[in-house]
Amino acid sequence: MARIYLDHAAALPVDYRVFEFAKPYLTTLHGNPSSLHSVGVEAKQAVEESRQKIAKFIHAENESTIIFTGSATEANNLAVKGTALRNITSGKTVVASAIEHMSVLNPMKELQKNGFSFTTIPVDSTGIVDLNKLEDMLTKTTTLTSVMYANNEIGTVEPIREISNIVREKGMYLHVDAVAAAGRIPIDVQKDGIDLLTLSSNDLYGPQGAGALYVKPGVRLQSVLLGGGQERGLRSGTENVFAIAGMGEAARIVQEEITQESSRLIPIRDTLINEILKIEQSYLTGHPTQRLPHHASFRFSSIEGESILLNMDMYDIQVSTGSACSSKTLEPSHVLLAIGLKHEEAHGSMVLTLGRSTTMDNVEPVSKATYETVQRLRKLSPLDQEWRK
Repeated sequence: MARIYLDHAAALPVDYRVFEFAKPYLTTLHGNPSSLHSVGVEAKQAVEESRQKIAKFIHAENESTIIFTGSATEANNLAVKGTALRNITSGKTVVASAIEHMSVLNPMKELQKNGFSFTTIPVDSTGIVDLNKLEDMLTKTTTLTSVMYANNEIGTVEPIREISNIVREKGMYLHVDAVAAAGRIPIDVQKDGIDLLTLSSNDLYGPQGAGALYVKPGVRLQSVLLGGGQERGLRSGTENVFAIAGMGEAARIVQEEITQESSRLIPIRDTLINEILKIEQSYLTGHPTQRLPHHASFRFSSIEGESILLNMDMYDIQVSTGSACSSKTLEPSHVLLAIGLKHEEAHGSMVLTLGRSTTMDNVEPVSKATYETVQRLRKLSPLDQEWRK
C-alpha cells in the first residue's frame, strides 16, 4: 500500500512551486539583506516582497506590520513577552485560553517570575472559549490576552471576533496564534480585530525555518532577541532569505487556492469521521461542525495514543496523537484535559490532518487500518478487558 501521510499539522512538504521560486536564494542570490552591495540589495528585495505577500494574505494595513522570525514559536514568544514587558507600566496581568500551544503558555508562565499574574480561560467540552469567563477575567491591567484562531489538536475554530470585542472593551491587546488556521480558513486581521498574529511558513507549505508576527500599528512591543537590529529592531539576526521568500510565495499560492482546497477536503474529512466513529467506544474530539476543514481527531477507550501511532505506521499511515511539540513527553495532552477528559481518556487520542496529497481513495484503507489497530490494541489492554466484564 502506498504511503498515506495524515500528520500535516506537524510538518508539511514544501510545495514544488515554492521550492522552485525560492531555490535561487540558496545558490546564486545568496546575499545578506543587510549588505549594501547589489547582491545584498537583491536579498533585501526578496524579503520585502515576501513581507508584502504576507500582509496581503492576512489583509494587514501594510507590509510594515509584518516581522519575520525563525519560527512560529519565536513569534509567539515575541508577542507574549515583548508585549507584556513593553507595557508593564499599564499592568502586569496576562491571560490565555487553557488550550493554547505551549509556546504561548510557557512564556506566560515565565512572566510570573517578573511579577506578572497569569490566568487561563476555561473552554467547554468542544474546546470553545468560555466568553463569560473571559469577560469576568479581563481588566484594564490585562496587557495581553492570547487565544488561538483554531486548535491544532482538536481542530476547533474559536469565535475570534466575539473574543476581540470583549478584549477591546475590557483589556488591552489580543494576540492570536493562527498557525493551525492560516491557509485553511480566511483570515482578516482588521475585520477580526486582532492586534498581534502568529504565522508559520511550513504550515503554509513553505520551508521550515521561518515564521512571522503581525503587529498592528500602534501596538507597543519590545525585542526579546537582541543583536544587530534587523526587522525594525524587534528580531535581530540575519534573515533566512530562502525560507522567508518561500513563505511569501507559499502564502500567495494558498490565498489563491484556499476556497477550492477547503471545499475538496471537507467531504474527505467528514467521510473519515463517519467511518471511524463506527468503531465501538470511539469519540470525536473538538467541535462537530466549527472545526478546521482538514482536521479529524478522535479518542478511543482502553488504549494508548502512542501505540495507535506506531501501529498505524506499520500500515505506512502517519498520524499524530496530539501536538508534535509535546508528544515525546508521554504526558496526557493539556488540551484534552482542558476539555474535560480524564487522564486515561486523554491518552487514547488520534489526530488526522489532511493535506494536498489526501484523496477520497484514502478513506477506506485508513478506516480499515484504524479499526484493525484499535481491535488489536484492545485485545492486549487490561483496561479493555476490565471494561468488558
